[in-house]
Amino acid sequence: MDDAETEPKWRRRADERPDEVLDAALKMFARNGFAATKVEDIASEAGLSKGAIYRYFSSKEDIFESLVNRAIAPMAERTLELVETSNEDPEKLLRAIFSVITMRLSDPLTLALPRVVLQEAGRFPHLAETYRRQVLDKGIAAFEMIVKRGIETGHFRPVNARLAIRNVLGPMLAHFILGQIFQIDRDAPVSTEEFLESHLDILMNGLLKPQTGD
Repeated sequence: MDDAETEPKWRRRADERPDEVLDAALKMFARNGFAATKVEDIASEAGLSKGAIYRYFSSKEDIFESLVNRAIAPMAERTLELVETSNEDPEKLLRAIFSVITMRLSDPLTLALPRVVLQEAGRFPHLAETYRRQVLDKGIAAFEMIVKRGIETGHFRPVNARLAIRNVLGPMLAHFILGQIFQIDRDAPVSTEEFLESHLDILMNGLLKPQTGD
């Protein structure tokens, strides 16, 4: 066994501890929700003292924002950067990005953060604000840009890009949340690949400009 795995956490390098705290917090938030999770719970899961947690994070809310910044915000930022610089066919670009997103969302720990936001937004609106600012604003801007570019180049038919993206992202998020929370696929499991292919088929047939005969 690796020495790093057997060494007590309090003796490990200090620069490893913030990630250990975030890993523990993600597990606790996913298991118990944001409101029910205490800083002491996170500390216990991480094998650290409560005081050690506050050396790296000012509050439970700060831990949540750091989780978003570590796990999901970089993906939204990279997507926006890719769209801004890519000359790829809009349809191919949409397919590639959706493929990455669905694979990420199929990981229960990745999906834990938006689940926490949906469950706790009524009591903790700042969680929703953090997630919207760091993830949704950037992701939606990227997808709107692709749709608008596709309309301009004649690949897509004229649609309201802002509403089209909501029509597209909503079912995707709902698929994974319904599967994890309500187990709607328990008796007839649907693979990520099957869902993605069905989703893209419906999406593209709604977006693509009809081909006219000669």
